[in-house]
Amino acid sequence: MFAALRRLFAARNAPPDVPEALWSAVEASLSCLAHLSPEERLRLRQMALAFLDDKVFAGAQGFEPDNFARLSIALQACLPVLNLGLDAYAGWRGIIVYPGDFVIPRRLIDEDGLLHEYEEDALGESWDGGPIVLSWFDNPADYEGANVVIHEFAHKLDMLGGEADGRPPLHAGMNTDAWCAAFDNAYEDFCARIDAEEETELDPYAAEHPAEFFAVCSEAFFTAPAGLVRDYPGVYAQLAAFYRQDPLQSKA
Repeated sequence: MFAALRRLFAARNAPPDVPEALWSAVEASLSCLAHLSPEERLRLRQMALAFLDDKVFAGAQGFEPDNFARLSIALQACLPVLNLGLDAYAGWRGIIVYPGDFVIPRRLIDEDGLLHEYEEDALGESWDGGPIVLSWFDNPADYEGANVVIHEFAHKLDMLGGEADGRPPLHAGMNTDAWCAAFDNAYEDFCARIDAEEETELDPYAAEHPAEFFAVCSEAFFTAPAGLVRDYPGVYAQLAAFYRQDPLQSKA
C-alpha cells in the first residue's frame, strides 16, 4: 500500500478523449445508472471527466487500472454527488486500486489494555483526509453483490462532518432528528436480525457500526432500491433527500 502511495502524484490518468463505444460499454456494466434520464447521464459523464482530471489513480501489486476501470470508478463515484457537486470530494486526490481484495494490518487495544495485531481482508477503505483504496475485479460477480465504490465514497461524504459515524452533514431543509430516528431504529432492527441469524438483503457487514450501516444502505439505495424501501422505508426517504435522487422513479 505504501509503495502505491508514493506513486500517487504521477501523471494524471483521465482518458483525454473517451470514445462513445467506451462510454457505452462502461455504462452497460453499471446497473446503478439505470434510473438516470439522458440529461442526467450526460451530466454524469461530464462530472466523471472532471473527477478524473482532479484525482490521481495508482495501481497496487503491479496492477495498473486501464481506461475502462478508471471510467467505471469515476462514474460510480460521481453518481452519489450528481446533484450535490464535486466539491463534496474536495481536499484529497489519491485513489489506490488493488487487483482484487487486499489485506489491511490492524492494531487494537482491548479493554484490558492489551495490544492485538491482526490482518483483515478488505474490498475498500477510506482514509479521513487521505486517499481511497479500492478493489477492482474484471468480473462484477466477484464483488458478491457489493458496490465497493459507492460504499467507500459514502464514507467520504460521512467524513465531511468529522469521524465517520453514519451522520453526514445534512442539507438545508433536512431534519437531523428525522435522520437519526430513521437510521437509529433501522440499525437496531438490522442488528437484531443479524443476531438472530436471519437472512437479510442488506450485507450483514452493515451491522458492524452505524457508519457501515450508512455506507451499505447507500450502496443498496443505488443498486437495490426496492429491497431497501421495503425493509427500511424511512432510511430510503432520508437517503433520497440526502442524495437528491430517487432511483425508484426511473427517468431512463
